[in-house]
Amino acid sequence: MAFTPSKLIWMNGKLMPWDEARIHVLSHVVHYGSSVFEGIRCYDTRRGPAVFRLREHVRRLFDSAKIYRMPIPYSVDQLVAACLETVKANGFRACYIRPVAFRGYGDVGLNPQGCPVDVAIAVWGWGAYLGSEALERGVDVQVSSWTRLAPNTLPAMAKAGANYANSQLIKMEALANGFAEGIALDTQGYVSEGSGENLFLVRDGKIATPPLGASILPGITRASVIVLAREMALEVSEERVPREALYLADELFFTGTAVEITPVRSVDRIEVGPGRPGPVTKRIDAAFRAILSGEADDRHGWLEPV
Repeated sequence: MAFTPSKLIWMNGKLMPWDEARIHVLSHVVHYGSSVFEGIRCYDTRRGPAVFRLREHVRRLFDSAKIYRMPIPYSVDQLVAACLETVKANGFRACYIRPVAFRGYGDVGLNPQGCPVDVAIAVWGWGAYLGSEALERGVDVQVSSWTRLAPNTLPAMAKAGANYANSQLIKMEALANGFAEGIALDTQGYVSEGSGENLFLVRDGKIATPPLGASILPGITRASVIVLAREMALEVSEERVPREALYLADELFFTGTAVEITPVRSVDRIEVGPGRPGPVTKRIDAAFRAILSGEADDRHGWLEPV
């Protein structure tokens, strides 16, 4: 996964050099994980650089902050404009965008309310999240021994830094065992999601994806895929998925800003269907990429020009 740093980062209202965007070692976020963030992609379309569902991502950032009682000192419009400004200032035509709001330096106690809320936006060049061949050939995954967050512990609907301690354990275990990614179950034993991706199953032409109650993040790419699939008259349901359904699926694919639409070719070394990307996955991916490239009409208003 290629990572290309940029020249400038937007931090607390101004652009500064990448290496100067620093925080104090006693910042609350360092000790207690008190941050919320987003992952957004800018695409080089036929009509110029454009950000995919920027406003929806920024709104989710504010939703996450609201859950954690973290007042962001900017408006949605201001952060939308700041994201575009940062992309433009760094001269990217395609890149990954990371807005993050976090509790800064103010008090070293657990209570975060005496600490300022700092906001930063970084952009960088980023290739295929799970490797260059993943999008074409699919990836091998395992069911993780780590369970997703239990209800009423940490809020799964918030894209919070603290939640990703769980994701790190899922990811590291998968890599140590020779897999590209892990799929976690919820506390009831039903399928939840990957370490940082939502999951879709296809069986007999019908699509299923775990519901919000399965301790998943409400993914924006996930929501987009549901819209595109229903436009194709494909049946899509949000339902509880038992573990063994992963082994019996004709097709499986991950969705997310980083992974986009990535097929899964095996789970626990059991091939999914014929062990290669299936026709439904390919069809949805083609429709998705046609919009992102500007080849197809942006009929949903998903692209924000830079």
